[in-house]
Amino acid sequence: MATKRTKSTLDPTQSISDTPIAPKVNYLNNRDILKEIHASKNTYCYYKNPKTDSQYDIILPSLEKINQRTIAEARRNRADRIKRAEGIVLDPIKIPNTDLVFRISCWDHIPMAEKKIPKSEQKKKQKLEDLLEFVEDEQSDIESLDDLVDPELINPVRQRLNFPPFEHWRIDENKEKYSVGRSHWKGDLETGSFSKDHGNMTRKLAHMFMKLCERYATRSNWRGYTYNEEMRGQALLQLSQIGLQFDEAKSQNPFAYYTAAITNSFTRILNLEKKSQNIRDDILEINGLSPSWTRQNLSKSTMAQLSGPVTITRYEIEKPTVSLEETE
Repeated sequence: MATKRTKSTLDPTQSISDTPIAPKVNYLNNRDILKEIHASKNTYCYYKNPKTDSQYDIILPSLEKINQRTIAEARRNRADRIKRAEGIVLDPIKIPNTDLVFRISCWDHIPMAEKKIPKSEQKKKQKLEDLLEFVEDEQSDIESLDDLVDPELINPVRQRLNFPPFEHWRIDENKEKYSVGRSHWKGDLETGSFSKDHGNMTRKLAHMFMKLCERYATRSNWRGYTYNEEMRGQALLQLSQIGLQFDEAKSQNPFAYYTAAITNSFTRILNLEKKSQNIRDDILEINGLSPSWTRQNLSKSTMAQLSGPVTITRYEIEKPTVSLEETE
C-alpha cells in the first residue's frame, strides 16, 4: 500500500532559532485597566478642554500641596506618560508649568445629604409630640422638637458617590491657580449643576470585568462547585458597584484590587451555600432520610477520629530448637 507523503511546514535548512515565535496573547495588565478606569470617570466629569484638561499629571490632597517639589514630580510624570504613549523623549525641565494638570481631591462641590434618623429616635420624637398635644398653652418654649434629638444624628453629610470626587487645576503664567475641570458635574463650571447619573462605564472595562470573573472561576479550587455561575454573577455585581472606586492616588495596581473583590464574592456565595446545605441535611436527618454525601462522608471521618487510631499488636512465638544429640 502506497503511503501518502505530506509536505512539512518546517524548512529543514532553517534552524529552530530562526522559526517565527507565536505572538504573545495579552490577557489583562494594569496599564490598560487604569486607562479604562480613567476614561469611565471622565464620562462623569466636565472639562473646559476635554483633550488637554482631562489627563492629570499628579494627584494631590489639596491646593496647598502645589509647590516646587510637586511641580517637578508632575513634570517627570508627564514626560514618562508621553514617552510610553508616543515614544517621544522629553526633558522634564523644559516642560512649562502652564501645561501641567493637577488633580485635587475635594468634596466642596458635592451637595449635602442629611443622615437618616434611627427608629429609636423617631419613636422618641413621636412620644414627645403626643405629650405636647395635651399642653393647653400653644406658645411653648420649645420651638422645634429637633432640639430634643441628638444633634449628631441629624448632622448633614456629603452624598454617596460611585468614586471619590476631584477637581482639575492649572497654573497660569502669573503662577495663579484656576480650575479647568470638575467631577460629578453637568454643564460649565459657572452655571452647571451636580450630577452623578449622567456618566457610564466604558464597554471595554465591562468586558475586562467579565474576563476577570471567567478566568478566576476556572481555578482549581472553584471550578468544581455546581453553583459556579452564581459565584460569577455575584462577583460581576460587586465589580459593577465598586469598579470605579479604585483610587489612583493610593495604588497603581487595580488588578489586585479587583481580584480581592472577586475572591470575597466567591467566598460569600460559598459560605451561603454551605449554610443552606447544612440546614437541608439537618432536616433530612430529622425526618429519617439520608443526607447529602458530604454530610455522610463527614460523619464517617468524625467517627474515625473519635474512635482513635487502630493499633495492631503482633506476637512472635519462638520455636524450640532441637539438637541432633537429643534426637539420638
